[in-house]
Amino acid sequence: MDDVKYTGDPLFKTEVREGMRVDWDVPIEMDDGIVLRANVYRPDDDGQYPVIMSHGPYGKDLHFEEIYKTCWDLMCENHPDVPAGSTNIHQAWEVADPEKWVPHGYVLVRVDSRGAGRSPGYLEHFNSRETKDFYDCIEWGGGQPWSNGKVGLSGISYYAINQWQVAALQPPHLAAICPWEGSTDYYREGSYHGGIYSSFARHWYDMQIKQLQHGYGDRGYRSRANGEWSAGPETLSDNELGASRFDLHQSMRAHPLDDEWFADRAVDYSKIEVPVLSCGNWGGAPLHPRGNFNGFMHSASKEKWLEVHGLEHWSLYYTDYGNDLQMRFFDCFLKGDDAGWKDQPRVYLNVRYPGEKFVPRAEEDWPLPRTQWTKFHFEPVGQVLSDTPASETAAITYEAMGDGLTFLSNPATEDTEICGPMAVKLNVSSDTKDADMFVVLRVFQSDMKEITFRGALDPHTPVASGWLRASHRKLDEAKSAPYAPQHTHDEVQPLTPGEIYELDVEIHSSGIVVPKGYRFGLSIRGCDYVYPGEPNAGLSNMKNTFTGVGPFLHDDETDRPPEVFDNNVTVHLGGDHAGYVLLPIIPSK
Repeated sequence: MDDVKYTGDPLFKTEVREGMRVDWDVPIEMDDGIVLRANVYRPDDDGQYPVIMSHGPYGKDLHFEEIYKTCWDLMCENHPDVPAGSTNIHQAWEVADPEKWVPHGYVLVRVDSRGAGRSPGYLEHFNSRETKDFYDCIEWGGGQPWSNGKVGLSGISYYAINQWQVAALQPPHLAAICPWEGSTDYYREGSYHGGIYSSFARHWYDMQIKQLQHGYGDRGYRSRANGEWSAGPETLSDNELGASRFDLHQSMRAHPLDDEWFADRAVDYSKIEVPVLSCGNWGGAPLHPRGNFNGFMHSASKEKWLEVHGLEHWSLYYTDYGNDLQMRFFDCFLKGDDAGWKDQPRVYLNVRYPGEKFVPRAEEDWPLPRTQWTKFHFEPVGQVLSDTPASETAAITYEAMGDGLTFLSNPATEDTEICGPMAVKLNVSSDTKDADMFVVLRVFQSDMKEITFRGALDPHTPVASGWLRASHRKLDEAKSAPYAPQHTHDEVQPLTPGEIYELDVEIHSSGIVVPKGYRFGLSIRGCDYVYPGEPNAGLSNMKNTFTGVGPFLHDDETDRPPEVFDNNVTVHLGGDHAGYVLLPIIPSK
């Protein structure tokens, strides 16, 4: 067998189990001599099969339940088809279950990225070095005796983000990608939202990365499947570990603008030419799903599809729905069998209604071509969203760390669908040199009780949100659209206290059908949205309780010093300062 070439490797093992051949710790040498380690799950015969690959830092041997126990339990409770039909011994966080893919005629390859899990090296995320490693792994997988020469990429979040990156390098053996809830803009989605730093990355690093760094060894977790240490066979000291990784938080804080550090992690959409199935989540802001929408819209591929769903960030990927969707896609482009894919609509939406109800619908493109872009103006009298500009001029001041202002629509006279990207036009002044704007699209019942939704992480999220630091208001005119303003984030333009400035705020794409008699509203505030009910305990892989925005808090005082951002902000309305929210209203087909 082809395994003979690895017999001299002290870590490599192979066995037949769960109806497949499993090769553990297969070595893949990079161009600088570093050897990454991969698991290969394949049919136990001499056939050649297409490859489904993932490459990332979460530990190829770490069982899903070890760090993500609450996620696993919630998923299995809500989606019993996930554990059905599998022993689940090979289940891992955010990657496919080989017991469901190998019988369908695929080889699954999981690679521990450089410096993570069983792979040595310096740990640094999403940079060009890591992306080049992924390229080399794809080329290795496409050239193996058990491969038919076609490699597809599958995975959630981290394992989706790097799909966009590596696809732009155009590895010859790459045949298709399916990024599931993965961002494409490391500055605007992963680090700074509208120029406001998110503390998520620091907590994510502490909870999900450090204990899986290569060399954590016997302080970490043993694989439930093979008994080996998930974070490498040796145990390094804290000093040795620290010297072998970058400091994510300090690196991000050292680069508050979209500079060369972020350029090294950027995605070049124009070079993505392979078939794409981009799968997004309505409730995934701010980390997801902006990238799924933008990747679909801007990638150069002539064969690309968009699917949008709801519920938890990690669940539907593992369900029969997720597996069927991906298998039909990969069957088409990795096996040449289009029987299950030829009639797939270009855009497939699970249209969201209150009460976690979803109705599937086929569409032609994104944004939806029949969108009626509608301005709802801020009327100061009664603080309502009006069809016409404000009837009089006004200035309304709020405390940034308070509840801010909320403008409400009239009750909907019929079911009203809001679906697509959104934007807010504001004219504001501040009593300090800056101001952080948090805008939140919300839905209320007729009795004014707020309706929240099962977000990707937090179970009580509003419909959609947007962010902008006023000193980052400079627009990139070439990349902006009225419904999707994009800011350069390449310089800081401080405010003069008391002067009025025009701001265009992007609200991340979302969708909801507002029932007849309900109202939608827009809140303008200077801090994170807070769910008016009881907070949620959160998840085992997160540090904080969930209060409406999950782990995506904007609470770092090095970025938001109180003397600047615990301020008073005035919204100016009417006359030359007409403000509005631009919403995508979708008429019935």
